[in-house]
Amino acid sequence: MSTTSPAKGTALPAPAPLPWAGLLALSTAAFTAVLTELLPAGLLPRMAPALGVSEARIGFLVTGYALASFAAAIPVTALLRGLPRRPVLVGALLGFALSNAVVALSSSYALTFGARLVAGVMGGTLWAMLAGYAARMVPSERRGRAIAIVLAGITLALSLGVPAGTALAGAVGWRTVFAALAGSAVLLACWVRWRVPGFPGEAPHARVPLARVAVLPGVPAILLVTLFLLVGHQVMYTYVAPFAAHAGFGRTGLVLLVFGAATVVGIWITGALVDRRPRATLLGALGLCAAVMLMLGLAAEAPGVLLVSVALWGVAFGGAPTLIQTALVDASGPERADVATSLQTTVYNAGIAAGSLTGGVILDGLGAGALPWTALPLVVAALVVVAVGRRAAFPPRRR
Repeated sequence: MSTTSPAKGTALPAPAPLPWAGLLALSTAAFTAVLTELLPAGLLPRMAPALGVSEARIGFLVTGYALASFAAAIPVTALLRGLPRRPVLVGALLGFALSNAVVALSSSYALTFGARLVAGVMGGTLWAMLAGYAARMVPSERRGRAIAIVLAGITLALSLGVPAGTALAGAVGWRTVFAALAGSAVLLACWVRWRVPGFPGEAPHARVPLARVAVLPGVPAILLVTLFLLVGHQVMYTYVAPFAAHAGFGRTGLVLLVFGAATVVGIWITGALVDRRPRATLLGALGLCAAVMLMLGLAAEAPGVLLVSVALWGVAFGGAPTLIQTALVDASGPERADVATSLQTTVYNAGIAAGSLTGGVILDGLGAGALPWTALPLVVAALVVVAVGRRAAFPPRRR
């Protein structure tokens, strides 16, 4: 099939189809990583008696994963950057399988915690690879859509995977769920080996030092946007339950369901626009997110305003990570994307931690009503960085 250029009357080849099998494998890897990280949070009452600890210490299984991911992303990526990419990806998935299998079988909290640290290291390694891998599988003009497909696994895990895993644990037991997650990671590793193309690691003479990647044109601005947005988002998202109660709407589950469903819409819209107007789409997402914080600060006591605001927040935030990640891959180049993304993974986790801490301090000191007013200037700061930032970081159209 071909298209005709109206200016010259010549036939142009139609774009090659996306490598769906490989991209969906990478998306499933993202889904698996998020589900592995967050599933214990939904299983606190079930896991605590079996391991003989309090629910708070089960919560530390999520904290330990996040800290290990934070600490490992940069050094492990730097250590492995010269190796062929597909074996590293398969190894990370098999690491998830081993960790989840140990959690399924262990009756020792210490052993379980150690397994979670291993999973966190695998997560830091995986997140540094996924976007760059997707970018290398497609032509540059389709890079944004490929990254959107891969990162959709995060959205699906948050909106469907964690609730479904929690419900399944109630029916068959939490150990069975972790065992199933281990088995699925092994199958996923086979899928990746079969359908995801192999790419070489960075040759020694071509490796750019980590410090130089961090200061490539556009990269600092993108990392700054990541930090501002994640801190602002997490200030509100971590404490959405007390904020909903403050607003007189006690159905936190419905609020989270609306947010999760809206993120799916957001990433679909982003996938349609990211390769044509990335800068305008990111400005729109950040502007919408800022408007939502303003609405929540002024009129969240009305249930309709609260739910509509949360839905718009989900649409805006659902697409933002894909837009920022695509900008980072463009700025660093696909061949250096793993290293650049390891920096972003560290900043991302730092933003989550800082946002949760900041929100907790504000909640204790000023109350839930102050949360959107705390988040608003942070989101506006992200918007300003994009608006005045270098075209190298946020070009109006894909190059």
